[in-house]
Amino acid sequence: MQEVVGSTPIVSTEFLTMNEKFYVYILYSLKLDKYYTGSTEDVHLRLNQHNIGRSKFTKSGIPWLLKYVDEFDTRKEAVKREYEIKSKKSRSYIEGLFKGKNVPYLTGGFKVAY
Repeated sequence: MQEVVGSTPIVSTEFLTMNEKFYVYILYSLKLDKYYTGSTEDVHLRLNQHNIGRSKFTKSGIPWLLKYVDEFDTRKEAVKREYEIKSKKSRSYIEGLFKGKNVPYLTGGFKVAY
């Protein structure tokens, strides 16, 4: 029997999947005086996309400030939390998530506006 030769991944894909995180974020537009809630795998990239006009829903509110980030182990958990926040339809609820809190506990070194 002939041996099959090929590359061996340095890191298994199982490890990569286990460490993948998902985030719920809340942005604020001074221009519109409105909040926007979303979920993503890459908060820095998504914030940049919002601020260069790649989303039709947020294009008119540029610039957007990152006000809140929450981390989840699965996309399902992040999306569930996103819709939970959106279902409240309450500005005071959203502001209560980050008001008076110092948010450096957030992983990834996100710069959050206060």
